[in-house]
Amino acid sequence: MTLLLTPAGPMQLDKERVWKIIKAALAEDIGKGDVTTSSVIDKYSVAAGIIIAREECVICGVDIARWVSSQVDYAIRFKANCKDGDPVGAGKEVAFLEGRAAGLLKSERVMLNFLSFLSGVSTMTRKFVDKANPYGVKIMDTRKTLPNLRYLEKYAVSAGGGFNHRMGLYDQALIKDNHIKVLSTSYLVHRKKERPLGIKEIIELARKRSAKGVVVEVEAGDIEEFNAAIAARPDIIMLDNMRIADVKACVEIRRFSKNKPRLEASGGITLDNVEEYAKCRVDMISIGSLTSSVRSIDMSLEII
Repeated sequence: MTLLLTPAGPMQLDKERVWKIIKAALAEDIGKGDVTTSSVIDKYSVAAGIIIAREECVICGVDIARWVSSQVDYAIRFKANCKDGDPVGAGKEVAFLEGRAAGLLKSERVMLNFLSFLSGVSTMTRKFVDKANPYGVKIMDTRKTLPNLRYLEKYAVSAGGGFNHRMGLYDQALIKDNHIKVLSTSYLVHRKKERPLGIKEIIELARKRSAKGVVVEVEAGDIEEFNAAIAARPDIIMLDNMRIADVKACVEIRRFSKNKPRLEASGGITLDNVEEYAKCRVDMISIGSLTSSVRSIDMSLEII
């Protein structure tokens, strides 16, 4: 019987970190002031509105929208009708807001931009998770994110039931083909070696020069590279752009090996084929399109 992996739910947001992103987004949108609202809306006018999801989705960004409204006008009352990670139907009222009309209008677009985009990430993630979960396989994100929005995008992945890979270059060693290519020339030229460094030597070098406890992962593009990698005892081996048949073969090789690194399938994996990769019984599948090719969810703020 397969042990299902149960995501812990959305990671805890660091409000101070998000606050900086919100302030930058508001400065970008409002600038020196909202010309339209200032010219036609009386500053004492009050209004109420609802944020509506126009299509089915997994919601994400509710607290961020709340913080946006309070940054524009602390007196706005924001009442959420759902929480991040909840599935909502088309026409669902996500939140109710009331307060000064000018504040609602100034915060509208930034609130919706965050909600629409992050809900798009969490919705796509959930679709992959639903297909991989029966096989006990984690769906992971990558570093293919928008500049300065990685933290929020990875939060949205967690809201959709996915798991975060490394947050950046600073928290895990991942030896890819380009690292190996650089080493194969630089060591020959500068160290006067007679041959390029092998995978085992490269992994040993990474362990020696990294802080204690840092996870070391290495990329393998075919079965030959996988055999060399598993003998070198990394923590994780990434099966990069491998065919399903080759992924199955690598899983079998690990089954009979003394070394048991975790296996990560990556590259060219879509909603159409993710279940077939999951059936191979890898430990995790990383998918760049969760964050790099996502479609925002249609949402709107309606004044009532």
